Amino acid sequence: ELANAADCYFSGHFNAGLPNAFGEYDETPEIMQQELADFAGRGFLNALGGCCGTTPEHITALAQAANTGAPRALPEPRHAQRLSGLEPFSISEESLFVNVGERCNVTGSAKFKRLVLEGDYNTALEVAREQVENGAQVIDINMDEGMLDAHHAMQTFLNLIASEPEISRVPIMIDSSKWDVIETGLKCVQGKGIVNSISLKEGEAPFLQQAKLCKRYGAAVVVMAFDESGQADTAQRKTEICARSYKLLTETAGFAPQDIIFDPNIFAVATGIEEHNNYAVDFIEATRWIKQNLPHAKVSGGVSNVSFSFRGNNPVREAIHSVFLYHAIDAGMDMGIVNAGQLAIYDELPAE
Repeated sequence: ELANAADCYFSGHFNAGLPNAFGEYDETPEIMQQELADFAGRGFLNALGGCCGTTPEHITALAQAANTGAPRALPEPRHAQRLSGLEPFSISEESLFVNVGERCNVTGSAKFKRLVLEGDYNTALEVAREQVENGAQVIDINMDEGMLDAHHAMQTFLNLIASEPEISRVPIMIDSSKWDVIETGLKCVQGKGIVNSISLKEGEAPFLQQAKLCKRYGAAVVVMAFDESGQADTAQRKTEICARSYKLLTETAGFAPQDIIFDPNIFAVATGIEEHNNYAVDFIEATRWIKQNLPHAKVSGGVSNVSFSFRGNNPVREAIHSVFLYHAIDAGMDMGIVNAGQLAIYDELPAE
């Protein structure tokens, strides 16, 4: 996986096995040569050497093993978004829609909020496990609750996730409206996760500072369609803010475009206010524009927001989500924050 993705040279420096009870190394030059021959023969190396326990005879054997294959050629650059938990996860233009599990969010799940407030993190961990088992390829973690020490809760929960390979195999999306909580999460997450989110709400200087820190931590980033004048609620405003953000990120912050995920704001429809009737269409049209004009950037959004007016009526909400996603994915939406276990299939929705 790394060999197909990394545009740098690979070097290997091998021990003569593990030290024995006396601190000595038992692998002979012949054993090391045999073990390395397959690795080198598959073209994974550009340079090699010996480390603990090796002698000039070992180095000679390693050099002979290296001759079984050609040096590794650098791969052609591919603009895939490469994330990882314990396992790598790549999102390319050919990838199917990515489900980001939404239930580990104290602002969106009453059950998860209660468990975290009670300090029952082990049971809360089962919420994350269920999301992964139900098909979430990324899990969103949010601890923004006024009665909660968000720093402690984020750190505790992420450390527990790290101890569960079945959960930590997927990438983590660190979700908070507070930058210091996001940074607490970034210090806990191994692999390459996603920050959710940054925006131009407070101007360009804080936006760029946070973007550069995300880059330093090696995270992809969700960028909200939000600027100094507020949240964008029309297709034109959404595209203007996303275009401005893209230019700043790629030209000033040095951010890789494939690590930018735009969230053009999914708002609730059917609120009874006429101006809100076109909110879903505005998101879809903004998505289409982003995919056509901001190369390699991804598009995401909180899908359950679109049906918020129908809370309490789950069958209707699930149908709305399915119809919305059908059209949004067709326009280029790459991923969405969803309840991974409750997505209805569009073609199976009853006509009524």
